[in-house]
Amino acid sequence: MNAQPRTERLGEMLCAVGESPVWRAAEQALYWTDIPARRLWRYAPGSGQAQQWQLPEMAGCIAMHGAGWLAAMETGLYALPALAPDDATPAAAALARVAHDAPGMRFNDGRCDRQGRFWAGTMALDMSQGLDSGRLYRYASGELAMPLSIALIVPNGMAFSPDGRTMYLSDSHPDRQTVWAFDYDTETGLPRNRRVFIARLPAGRPDGAAVDQDGCYWICGNDAGMLYRYTPDGRLDRSLPLPVAKPAMCAFGGPGLDTLFVTSIRPAAVPANALDGALFALRPGTRGLEEPAYIG
Repeated sequence: MNAQPRTERLGEMLCAVGESPVWRAAEQALYWTDIPARRLWRYAPGSGQAQQWQLPEMAGCIAMHGAGWLAAMETGLYALPALAPDDATPAAAALARVAHDAPGMRFNDGRCDRQGRFWAGTMALDMSQGLDSGRLYRYASGELAMPLSIALIVPNGMAFSPDGRTMYLSDSHPDRQTVWAFDYDTETGLPRNRRVFIARLPAGRPDGAAVDQDGCYWICGNDAGMLYRYTPDGRLDRSLPLPVAKPAMCAFGGPGLDTLFVTSIRPAAVPANALDGALFALRPGTRGLEEPAYIG
């Protein structure tokens, strides 16, 4: 049986909703967003240095795009330039606008497939309404499309198998709490054959996810303070406790891609000294895969 790895807090950062961690190997640094704060963070484990930038809208997820970033925000997809430490509010250039199915919506979870196409889902800001107005979008070759007809409340858990031929997607709303797998055509970028991969986590709701080199799916158990690993055949393989109730998303990084970084959410009614909202790192004994960048 694998020993429980030690979980370490990194830095002093606290986020209201820390999401979309992405390891940028060229910089040996982790980037992620604080959604309601409209903020983009960078942390370099080697130096312990943290930086932050203010964004014009809430960004649910990010992907590398050249020397800069692609950010899925409230009104659409935007390009951010290479971020300079002294530029507190970098300019965001609109790439594609979205006409949402309901008022008060934004993008949530998303990432690139192995071929560099960007996928992201939308959700209503007021999750308590339970509106299934969320949609899943694909951005490729400069065109935004909705090739998969599926109604979502809170899209989450987007990930791709090492060979790119399986796509994972969850809906983390309390009324859904399901993770699906799809067969994914790597040439056309079209998913098909949706099936239940995880009907329900042992505890907590499925949130952000990552895939390791063995094709196992790591998923944050929001509300349960847990991190779960599932084998490609859907078998629960490991359950790791975390020091916060609401882990949000995980990402592999570090020089050997053997560190698993975990962002978290800080509810309003927590003690001032609570760790909720912090960034964590652990070494679970496996390696991840390099995160693909968007290829326009």
